[in-house]
This record gives sequence, C-alpha cells and structure tokens, in this order.
Amino acid sequence: MTKSAASLIAVLLASPAAGAVTFTVPSKAGIGGYAYAPLDPAPIGISFEFFAFPSYFTNVTGTNQCLANWKALTGVWPPIRIGGTTQDRAQYDAATSAYVVYSVASAADAPASLTFGSKFMTLASTYGGSVVLGLNRGKNNIDNTIAAAKVAVAEMSDNLLAIELGNEPEYWKSDGQPIASGTWTPATDAASQNNWDISVGSAIGKTSIIQAGNSNSAPPTWGAQELIATENATVKQYIATYAHHNYPGGTIQSLMTHATTVTNIHVFDADIAAALAVGKPYVFGETNSVSGGGAAGVSPTFGAALWTMDYSLRATYSNMSRTYFHHGTVGNCQYCFWGRYSMGAPYYGATAAIALMAGAKYLTALDSGITNYAAYAAFDSAGAPLRVLLYNSDYFNGSGTRSSQSFTLTGLTASSNVKAKRLTAASALSRVDQGGNPSFGGQYFNNGTCTIGGTETYEAAAVSGGQVTFTVKATEALLVYLQ
Repeated sequence: MTKSAASLIAVLLASPAAGAVTFTVPSKAGIGGYAYAPLDPAPIGISFEFFAFPSYFTNVTGTNQCLANWKALTGVWPPIRIGGTTQDRAQYDAATSAYVVYSVASAADAPASLTFGSKFMTLASTYGGSVVLGLNRGKNNIDNTIAAAKVAVAEMSDNLLAIELGNEPEYWKSDGQPIASGTWTPATDAASQNNWDISVGSAIGKTSIIQAGNSNSAPPTWGAQELIATENATVKQYIATYAHHNYPGGTIQSLMTHATTVTNIHVFDADIAAALAVGKPYVFGETNSVSGGGAAGVSPTFGAALWTMDYSLRATYSNMSRTYFHHGTVGNCQYCFWGRYSMGAPYYGATAAIALMAGAKYLTALDSGITNYAAYAAFDSAGAPLRVLLYNSDYFNGSGTRSSQSFTLTGLTASSNVKAKRLTAASALSRVDQGGNPSFGGQYFNNGTCTIGGTETYEAAAVSGGQVTFTVKATEALLVYLQ
C-alpha cells in the first residue's frame, strides 16, 4: 500500500475525537451570528516595485504564468499595483524610448534616481487585469507628475484602476524629499495629498481615480481615518480607494500564529470603517512578511506561506477589498512569490486562499481568532456554503513528533463524502530554493516557469449526521469542498 493510499484511508475512517475543534457551517450566508464580508472577484494581487516592474514582465518568465494560474481559479486576472519607494525617485521623461533608465552599483540594488518614458505605461496597458499606478509626489514636481498621469490615462484606458500620488510619505523628511523640506506631519501631508488629488484629478479629467493614503506607520497616525477627516467634498470625488501598507515582521513562529495575525489585522479596523463610511474601498496597497525585501530566515519559508494564506483571508474578512503582496528587486527579494529561478513558498499560501474564495460572493471566519486554529467559509452567489479552509497554526520546525488537530464541521447538508485538498510541507522552515517544495492537493509549481506539476489529489471523508471530521497536522491547512 502506498503512503498516499494509507493517508486517504486514515482520513476516510476518521471520526470525531476527543479534543476536536468544532465549527458550525452556516447553511446560508448572513445567518448564525457571523460577520460576512462581500468578496471582490480577485481579492489577492501583486505589488511590483516601480523600477523593477518592466523587468518582471519582460525578463522573468514566471510572472505571466503565476498570474495566469490565479486567473484560472477566479476567471479574472489578479489586480496589480506598480509603486514603492522608487516611485518617488522616478521622473517622467517624454523623450526616452526606454521603459526605465537608471544605473546601480550592483544588480541587487534599487536605484537612487531614475526616469521612465511612455513605454512604461504602454507595457502596463497590456496587462489583462486592473492596475494601480504609483507616481512621484516626494520630488514636489506636480507638472511632471501630471504629464505622466495624462500618458497613463491615455495608454491605460482599459485597465487603469487608480493613481497613487506618493509612497509612504511619513519617511520623506528623513529621506530628504523636497516636498518635506519644511514642517512635515500627518496634517501637512494630508493638506498636500488633498491639493494634489484635486490638481491631478482635474488635470486628467477623472474622478474616482486616486488611491489615497499609502502610508506604512500603524494607524491611527498617518492612517485613512485621520486623512479622511481633512477632506472636503471636492477632494473626495477624486478618491477611488484608501490604501495602507503593512509589514508585520517577527519570527516564523510568531508570524504564522493565527491569533497574532488576527491581532495585527485589528489595528486597521477603524481605518477600514472610516473608508467604508464614505463609500470607498480600503486595501492593503503594499504588504508582505518583513519590510525591506524580506528576511532570509523568515520570508521564503512555508511558515510564511501559511501566514500569507491566513493574513490575506483575515484581511478580506475584515472588509479589505484587496491585498497587494509586494515584489521588490529581481534577484534580491526574500518575500517574492516567484523569481527567475525559484518559486517562493508564499505563492502556495496565496494560491490556497484564492482557491477558497474563487467564484465566491461572501467570506466569514468561523473561529474566535484567539487560538491557533482557524476556519474560514466561503459562500456562493445564492448564499450557499461553497468551501471551508481549516488551518492549524501550531508550529512544527521539523524536529520531534509532528502533532495534529482534529477539526469537526457540523451543520452540513451533504449526504455523502466531501473532498479536500491539503496544503503541506515538511516543516515551517521548508524553502523551495533549498529543496523543500510545499504541495497543494499533491501539486507543486515548477521553478522558473510557475507551471503546475504533479497530480491533483483530493482526500475524501464521509458526512454522517451532518458532520465530518478531518485531521490537520501542525503547520498545515486543508481546503474542504462542500459543493
């Protein structure tokens, strides 16, 4: 008997055990005392560092395939955002025929200054999904930014979702950006944003076109709630979305712990509520595990993959419309989901989260958010339960015995078996570039190309009396299909 066959039989014979974590799946969205979040068709996207964007789409083979894999799940291309620190180092040059022009001492460096031409926006226009484009406010050259924005509107008529005016302005004073040469506080930045929003929006003849905020400091300071309080009706007509950045950091164990993730997302509750109160979506416009391109001992690991999954789902459940995971310098990016040669383990976690939400209309969390055990349920357009994702965030580093946890789902209407796909790896420390491939439903993503390898494998379990039990090992997740 093969190992996989033995595992399948073990699952089929599983019965509710002492200590099982039990979650009741509502028979319909909107009932059961749970909070329900409406779902964007593609809630998880990618942020590309401004100067590196052309390279990702012209020199990195995996980019289009990795994005296409997600489109195959949801039916729509995932959203992308182009921006980051180098957007405020970039000046538009109408005369250049290049995407970007810069020089660096090492290929691993980000440029201190750069120029870009209309070809940059032409490349962005070829993408099949929505694009948020970040432009320079730090240099305080509004005429140059308006010139670039006009080209963006003309070239990207089919996919331009919003324009950012500046990236993480709280750091501009220490970075020596000209716009922050005098007094620079959240209040002076808000006044600057408001003036630029009106000037750029009116110059390009577009309302609902600005992605505002874009700070990284934890709210309330530099947050959307604080910014919105300074805006009048004239400014608000130009706002499409409010965005914030977030890099939780920490060890692998702390990062992937479910209760820690829930606590981190709660920091943004007031900001989200303030944006929704004025009828605007709220997004994580740039985020990932550890700032500065990631930490080598944390960001490429399977533990970070599970954090990516849990974090994006908790953000979505908290009414964030989209989460853009940042990709920095090609070849010097520990948290990147893919590169020229190796896949990153976090891509697996994001894919599992997308697989839960694909084609769904509502999402809820079934757990309290205070333990290591999570359960998310997605519902279809008719409100019927579609899938449930179970997550055991107990930490396993590969040493000793790997513990497991039984999860019992009750309230099910299925009268026969349900099936599931397991997201697993050897341990939380597993890294693709060190030979530690995760698998999702028995499949993996090939290095360099992001094509799918392996045979798709479902586990099955019998529903009895409206309930079913699955066993999930420490540092694993399981996606259960109810339809």
